Amino acid sequence: MKLNIAYPSYGSQQLIEIDDEIKAKRFHGLRISETIDADFLGEEFRGYVFKVTGGADKQGFGMKQGVLEPGRKRLLLDGNSGNLRTPKRKGARKRRSVRGCIVAGDISVLNLVIVVRGPEDLVGLTDAKSQKPVRLGLKRASKIRKAFRLTDEHDIYDYIVRRKLEPREGHEGENRYKYPKIQRLVTPEKLQRKRRRVALKKRRYANQKAQAAEYAQLMAQIKKEKRDALASKKRAKSSIRLSTNA
Repeated sequence: MKLNIAYPSYGSQQLIEIDDEIKAKRFHGLRISETIDADFLGEEFRGYVFKVTGGADKQGFGMKQGVLEPGRKRLLLDGNSGNLRTPKRKGARKRRSVRGCIVAGDISVLNLVIVVRGPEDLVGLTDAKSQKPVRLGLKRASKIRKAFRLTDEHDIYDYIVRRKLEPREGHEGENRYKYPKIQRLVTPEKLQRKRRRVALKKRRYANQKAQAAEYAQLMAQIKKEKRDALASKKRAKSSIRLSTNA
């Protein structure tokens, strides 16, 4: 069995292989999201606690949370299940093979996450050299304010993650940074654009209402002219009839 161990705090990941069947059997029966002490793996893992996040068997079928089976099952899944692409038609479902959330002997790769760090550093996982710089930070304005406890008076752009870039040729002294665009940030320009959209919408509504009233007045005038013409025609016919009878 192979263990794919990750340490999210440092952004590091390492794949190790266990040849001892006794150690591998210690993972049997665990479910996804359950934790286990890693002292039995060796002296360097003393004090570490791992959490099971998933895995796959030798054929590549991944484990699925909620399927309380140690083996493989064929389930009728839709596009929101995570094991099926978005179907072409709305409401379409397909039957797919998935593994249960219980670890068994035919699991070839088991995904683990370090939730409790031990006293000793693991080379490639928890040592200082394995720590990777944070490249991606928060983008949404509300989440940045919540993370740093900011108010409306603070400038959010001072708290986003910036990544330094290499200087361009001929501009060795400049400092170049790359940072994400903040989403859902309310600025005076955005409020002005919103007021303009609302004003245009009200103006269109007023124009449509005026045009509808003008059209209704025109149709009423046309109907009145038709009625007057029909009445005059009837009067003319009746006068001719009276003259011929006389």
